[in-house]
This record gives sequence, structure tokens and C-alpha cells, in this order.
Amino acid sequence: MDLTEGYMSNEHKEQLHAASESADPSSVSPLRISTSPKSPKVRYGKESPVKGSPTKGISPKKNDRHSHSGNDGRPKKGGCGGKGTWGGLLDMDDNHFIDSNDPNYSSSEENDKSVRKVCPRFEEYKKKAAIIVEEYFATDDVVSTANELKDLEMASYSYYFVKKLISMAMDRHDKEKEMAAVLLSSIYADVIDPRQVYKGFRKLVESADDLIVDIPDTVDVLALFIARAVVDDILPPAFLKKEMDALPSGSKGIDVIKRAEKGYLSAPLHAEIIERRWGGSRNKTVEDVKGKIDNLLVEYAVSGDKKEALRCINDLKVPFFHHEIVKRAIIMAMERNKAEEKLLDLLKTASEECLINSSQISKGFTRIIDTIDDLSLDIPNAKELLQSLISKAASEGWLCASSLKAVSFQPEKKLVEDSIMRAFKSKAQSIIQEYFLTGDVLEVNSCLESENLSSIPELKAVFVKRLIMLAMDRKKREKEMASVLLSSLYFPADDVVNGFTMLIESADDIALDIPVVVEDLAMFLARAVVDDVLAPLHLEEIGGGSLRPDSVGSQVLKMARSLLNARLSGERILRCWGGGGSYTNGWAIEDVKDQIGKLLEEFESGGDTREACRCITELGMPFFHHEVVKKSLVTIIEKKNDRLWRLLDECFSMGLITPIQMTKGFGRVAESLDDLSLDVPDAKEQFGSLVERARGHGWLDSSFSFNRGPVENGYHS
Repeated sequence: MDLTEGYMSNEHKEQLHAASESADPSSVSPLRISTSPKSPKVRYGKESPVKGSPTKGISPKKNDRHSHSGNDGRPKKGGCGGKGTWGGLLDMDDNHFIDSNDPNYSSSEENDKSVRKVCPRFEEYKKKAAIIVEEYFATDDVVSTANELKDLEMASYSYYFVKKLISMAMDRHDKEKEMAAVLLSSIYADVIDPRQVYKGFRKLVESADDLIVDIPDTVDVLALFIARAVVDDILPPAFLKKEMDALPSGSKGIDVIKRAEKGYLSAPLHAEIIERRWGGSRNKTVEDVKGKIDNLLVEYAVSGDKKEALRCINDLKVPFFHHEIVKRAIIMAMERNKAEEKLLDLLKTASEECLINSSQISKGFTRIIDTIDDLSLDIPNAKELLQSLISKAASEGWLCASSLKAVSFQPEKKLVEDSIMRAFKSKAQSIIQEYFLTGDVLEVNSCLESENLSSIPELKAVFVKRLIMLAMDRKKREKEMASVLLSSLYFPADDVVNGFTMLIESADDIALDIPVVVEDLAMFLARAVVDDVLAPLHLEEIGGGSLRPDSVGSQVLKMARSLLNARLSGERILRCWGGGGSYTNGWAIEDVKDQIGKLLEEFESGGDTREACRCITELGMPFFHHEVVKKSLVTIIEKKNDRLWRLLDECFSMGLITPIQMTKGFGRVAESLDDLSLDVPDAKEQFGSLVERARGHGWLDSSFSFNRGPVENGYHS
């Protein structure tokens, strides 16, 4: 193509052609363009261009005009001349060529990569792309924007649209950033080829050093765009490693890749967090999405309109949640034999059209396999049906069966009858919901006693799991009430351990509905340890060694240990949800000590044992029961009154004061014996006798030791 076309008349072109042929090549100095920022001007040789040339003093191409003043007329900042202006690196792409018909042409330029000229079609595309982006931000019309891009008929330049869209959004509000992410996800593959999207992001990363001049938070914003693209399945995760290897050291692009990988994509529950970072889906809850999935599947099963079903799936805009579609479609196929063929065909087509990717399909099947035992309660032959569906999907080529774990057909020992378990789950949910309304612990105990749980211990574990599950999906008030109830039920530790084990093992699934499951479940575990419902060693038993290191359950256990190892962990964990449950209002430790002292004095003066135990329970601070033990022992030593010993015996028999708290209480007295001996000379001797009695009753942990020492001056040292 002749670059002078459109700039000169035919007559001028003929004159130019004649002049260039007749001119002595040695009389014209070749055009030399300096790439140095300090030398922007075009310099000519001493002799002027060919006399009579219509191009004297100017370049034949409008875009190549140069100022004759001493000022640098190029965009500043290495090619980025302010917001929305793209130059330098951003324009150094493959749409340039050297024109041999240019009167200033020199053959030496073909070897000079710094001399590049922009294709007019590309210049036209750039201008139109900027206008389209501006209009999209103003209208938020995805369909119209997609049609305008198609009308350009310049698919090979689409990467520039990706780059322009994101770069303009980066300098705007969260609304525009979210709109840009949604648009890319919507037109991916249909309007813009995946390779063009990849190239667009690559050029953005390479341009990070230029972008940061005008957009100071480029590293974080561009990293989030990349992470969002990975989550939306429009950019492969391998992009990160490839770009990291290709970028020069010291480039801001490296910081962008590191931030995307370590700051966003490596975080727990990163998909949900990234998707909501700019306000996306702020009005779209998980339950809403699940409801829409159910509706589209039911409607498809009835109508058979596959095209409409696929459109509905695409309109959900939740690619990271497509495994839920797979899961619900397969379960529906297992429940409705007549709809099986339709549903499998829908998933197959969605896979072939890349609407649902292979990882989401595998994840959907895996979730069903993980819950197949529970599913078997409602669908008796669930395992056989699932195995059949897996075989069909694998044979049709849209499921990689080797990525799934095997479905076990070994008959498992059923600890309770299925009908009893189903009935109890429903009953437990009603009991817990009523408790959240009334806060009546005694009523819960009464209801559970009527269920005869003592004969079926497994139901207690189910109740623990259901209690924590319902509380995690509610506010702090209910979370605190759940912890208080758990410490008031006095379930055997093994049943509580089993309940938490079930929660930990299903944490990955719970995370899909409750994004903060790691923090909440870890706090429930830590609180159970602080309340002496569980012992610290139970955390190892709950882990069981079968959890994957990268699973949500492993993260929960790790966080729980971290919470318990913190300084003053007991008091902090107790107050994590407001403290004190429905019994106290965040009392200070001194207030609790005062309450304990008063209730012990009242009991010693003739109070009722049952009433004293009730008062201790209503303190709502089981992790502080060692103070009850300490004050009781000190009173026994000082007054030589055995009445409080009987109270301790009753509390231990009821499980109100655990061996851990007993041991801790005795330890606190042992530490203060020297001071106590100043008022009670035989304090050490009395305490030694009490230790022996406590050991005889099985109150103390085997780790507790007390040595009376030799007698000096009538006292034990």
C-alpha cells in the first residue's frame, strides 16, 4: 500500500515518483530518527531534499510531521502522555512497517527496529476502540458493545481493545472496573478470540512501568484484573508463570504477577473474594444463585430448550460456581430417570462450548462423591446411579473419570437406622432454631432428653454439627449462644469430637455457602477448648491425619491452634462474639472472681448444692472454673471446713468442673502456698492431704505433681 494515498493528489504523486527516479540518491541524505528522549527532532543532511518535490520540508504522512521548534513535541513519560494517552511501549506492537516509496526511505532502516510506522487501519481501530469503551462505561450495554466490536471487523487488533478497556478502567472507580471485568467475561471467545485476550493482558503487564506513572496503584489494580480473569476462566493460570519468566528483572510487571499470585489467587476462598472486590454480585447471594440454578434446570427438564438453558447459565456470570450446576444437574438426573438424557446432554454441550470447564465438571462430580452416603438416605441406589452417570460422561468425553476418586460400594456399617437419623436431623434443626429465639438452655436439654440420645451417641455428634452449621450462617449473637449451649450440654468429649470432625471433613463444601468458614469454625474449635468442652489434644484427633494440606479443614485447624497459642487467648476467645452468651454481659475478670466468692460464701453458710451448681453454670465462663476450685481449696484450708469439698465433688461428678480445671485450680493453690502459709502455718500439710484425696477421687491429671518437701521449724518446705 502507498502510504501517501489520501494525502496527495494523483498529479502530485506522479511528480513525486518522477522526482524520486531522476534524483541522485547521493544528493539526498537518508532520514534518520533518533530514539533518544533528549533528541526528538528529525535531522536532515546539509543539502535540502529534491527541488520541486511536493514534500519539501514535510513528511508525506500526516502522523510523521515534526516540529521545527526546539521543544519536544512527543508525549511525555516515555510515551504515556497523560491519562488515556497511549504511546511508547503501548504502541510498539506488530502493526508497523517501512514504506520503500517514502522519499525519505533508506534501506538501512530495514535493519533498524527503532524505526516503525503505524498502520492506518490500526490507528483507526485505536480511535474507535477508545470511543466504544467510553460509550460502554456510560451505557453499561454489553450487547451493544459486543455488536460494535463485531462491526469493526478487525479481529486481529482485539488485543488492543482488551488493553484499552482495562487501562481506562484502572484509572476510574470500582464501578467501571467491575464493568470492564464483566464485559471481558461476556465477550470472551464469542467476540474476542482467547489468544487476543491473552495478548492484551501480556501487553498490559509489559506496560506496567509506563502505567504506574499516571496510575500509582497500577500494581495492585492490574494484579486484581489478572486474578479476576483467571477466576472468570478467561485467562489460564499458566499466564502467571510464563510472564514471570519473560519479564526483565526489575520490571513492575513482575510485581504485578507476584501480587496476583500471592496476594489474590493463593488466598483462601479467593474466587468469592476477588469476584466481590469491586462490588460484583453485591446483591447476589449464594442462595440466590442456587435458586436460579434450580429454576433453570427444572425449566430445562420440562421444556428441553437447551439453547435457553445455556443462555441462562452464561447470564449467571458465576464461572467459579459452575460446579454447583454440575452437582445439581447430576442429582436431578439421579432423582428423575426421564430427565437423565436431557441433563447429561446439557452438561455435554456446555462442556463442548467451553461454557463449563473441565475443572468445574470434575469438582461437581467430586462433591457428589463426597456426600454420596448422605445422598443414599434419600436415593437408595445413589451409588449405582452415580457410577452409571460417571461412566456415560466419561465415554462421551466430557468428564475425566481418572480425576475422580472411586465410589465405594462396600456396605458401610450403619450406626443408626436411616429413618431415625432423618427424623432426628429435622427435630434437631427445630430445637436449635427455637433456642436461638428464646435462649432457653434448660428447654434444649429437656427436648434432647426426650429423644433418648444416650442410647444413640451418634445423634449427639449430629446435633453438634447441626448447631455449629446453623450458627455460622447467622450473627454473632447466635454464634455466642451456640458456644454457650455446647458447654452447657455436657456431651461426652468423643461425641463433640465426632461432630467437629464431620464439620472439618466437609469444610470445603461448607465454604461454598459460608465464605468465612475458616475464621468461624476455627473460633468455634478454639472456644470449645477454652470452655473445656474439648481438650487441646482433641485437635489432633479431629485432624485425623487424613486431611489434605491445602484443604479448608487443614486451614481451620491451623488457625484454631494459632488462636489458642496467642497471649491471653482464653479471655480473648471468650469475648470473640461479645462474650458471656445469654448469661453475662461481658463481665470483667474481677467481677467474675467476686461472683464466685459470693456464691461460695452463700453455699458455705447453708446454701443448696444444686443451687450452687446452677450459679456456677450461669457464670458462663467454664474456662475460669479453676478459680472456683482455688477459692474453695483456700477456704477449706483456712476454715478447715469440709463443706466446700462436697461441692467440688458434686461439680466433678456432674462434669461441671473438668479434670483440666481441677488440675489448674490445685496448681494455682500450690503456687500461692508460701503466701498462704503466713496466715495458716500448716497450709502445706493440709494441701498435701487434699491432693491425695483428690487423686483418690480421680480429679487430677497424671501430670500434676506436688512435693511437700522436708519439715523445717515445724513446717513443710
